[in-house]
Amino acid sequence: MGKHSSAVTKSNNRRPVYLTAVGLLVLSLGAVFVVRSFGSESSADGFLGGSSCDEPTQIQLTTTPEIQPLLESAAKSLAGKKNGPCLQFTISAAPSAKVAKDVSEGSDNRPDLWVPDSTLWVAQADDGDTIPTVAVPSLASSPLVLVGRSENFADVSSWLGAFSKTQPALLDPLSQSPGALALLAVQSERAKTSTTTNQVAKVVVPLAQRLGSMPKPFTDVNGLFGRAAQAGSPVIVPASEQSFVKYQEEHPDAELKASVPKTGTLVLDYPVVVTATSNNDAISEAGKALAAELSEAGPSQARDEAGFRDYLVGPLGEGRGAGDIEQLAKPNAAAVGKVLGDWSRLSLSTHSLAVIDVSGSMAEKVGSKTRMQLTIEAASSGLGLFPPDAELGLWTFSTKIGDLGADFRQLVPIGKLDAAQRKRMTDALRVQKAIPNGGTGLYDTAIAAVKAVRQNYDSSAVNTVLLFTDGKNDDPGSLSLPEAVRTLKGLRDPAQPVRIIALGMGPDADANELRQLAAATGGQSYLAKNPSDLQQVFIDALQNR
Repeated sequence: MGKHSSAVTKSNNRRPVYLTAVGLLVLSLGAVFVVRSFGSESSADGFLGGSSCDEPTQIQLTTTPEIQPLLESAAKSLAGKKNGPCLQFTISAAPSAKVAKDVSEGSDNRPDLWVPDSTLWVAQADDGDTIPTVAVPSLASSPLVLVGRSENFADVSSWLGAFSKTQPALLDPLSQSPGALALLAVQSERAKTSTTTNQVAKVVVPLAQRLGSMPKPFTDVNGLFGRAAQAGSPVIVPASEQSFVKYQEEHPDAELKASVPKTGTLVLDYPVVVTATSNNDAISEAGKALAAELSEAGPSQARDEAGFRDYLVGPLGEGRGAGDIEQLAKPNAAAVGKVLGDWSRLSLSTHSLAVIDVSGSMAEKVGSKTRMQLTIEAASSGLGLFPPDAELGLWTFSTKIGDLGADFRQLVPIGKLDAAQRKRMTDALRVQKAIPNGGTGLYDTAIAAVKAVRQNYDSSAVNTVLLFTDGKNDDPGSLSLPEAVRTLKGLRDPAQPVRIIALGMGPDADANELRQLAAATGGQSYLAKNPSDLQQVFIDALQNR
């Protein structure tokens, strides 16, 4: 990121404006230094407006950093126009997500005008009282592109196709527009494809788990470009065309290309948004005047040189960028809210105990394999959905197989799913066999598992019991179903929720029983007609936790 200034530019002064730096403010936003400059006061010579501009309308404008220099230039140009509007702009820079949060929370940092990099943040800036309005739909534009090495673009038929065959590195979707737009593009392109919800989930859920498990989300697009440029790198980066063009100029030897999937793309549109709480008409007119100034010949050339397209999204000059593009349908506020909400939930870490049925019925064959074999294969494959930062453990259950006649046996304690833990779990799964004549001690096991997860509760993660069974409780010495449900409800703690995700397999699983056990903890139950369906059940369980 370059150095950006916070400039006060007074329009219609009586003499030319001379900018003088008078201070440096260190912002907490990435430690950017902001230079504040002030225009000269009106004099008595009557130049450019005379006495009519003794009291200019004061406009506090906050913009996304990359377009700040263009806005400052446009404001200076506007100030130098004879008989122009009587305005004084104070322009500063801040990330769009931060401004949206400030406005929605009624912060003192609320500006009068705001230029985010995308309209998607406007709905996030509703404070419940004053709804931000868009004065100008777009000052400039920059399409979302995929950036990577040429060999990573074998499949650009769609965003989902590109994501499924590479290693997408998304800028934090909760704070960075390109990351959010990438997820929205996957959803928007479904209107043009036959992609199912399950197909999307198989790509997005593991992606959210992987990126959500990192100590810090990605926020530096140039750093990601550097990773993507390394020889043999499978990384592709959804980013604005403008950021790619600027990176190319600064790193001409980087072997990167920008591509847009055939389904089309979404666009960063840089609207002018009125966020003032009063004098809105005058503020809106000021924003329109600034936008009109930016559209004139000189500023238009500067906009192109800075890597931005015009509001019509025409290609950049000199063959730069991605060329002609097709646009996907723009998502509405509800779609934006859902995608961001889903990502927040999906990207949470996991603290879970997998509990697998090894009762006698698991020896029954489905085709050429037993239910036990298929379940182990599905569970082993399911481990691949969880990132190294997830915490998982493993139990098995039947009847009276554990210490002191318990219906469950601990195989692997809950721990971080690093390479060693993953191997312990995989090795333990591979040797499991159905216990001849073993019953299904479901109720006692479910209660004990919830207690075990609670003992080492992780407040930063989703705490769950993943309960696999092909039958129903047939332990004559255990609680009844109503008693088990009451016990589980009694264990509920809103401050430390531990939910059962019940995964029923095959025709003998009791859907009603599993539903009641899961619901007693605030969890969910799922049925797989065959153990081979468990991969999708894993995906569904992660989506709905």
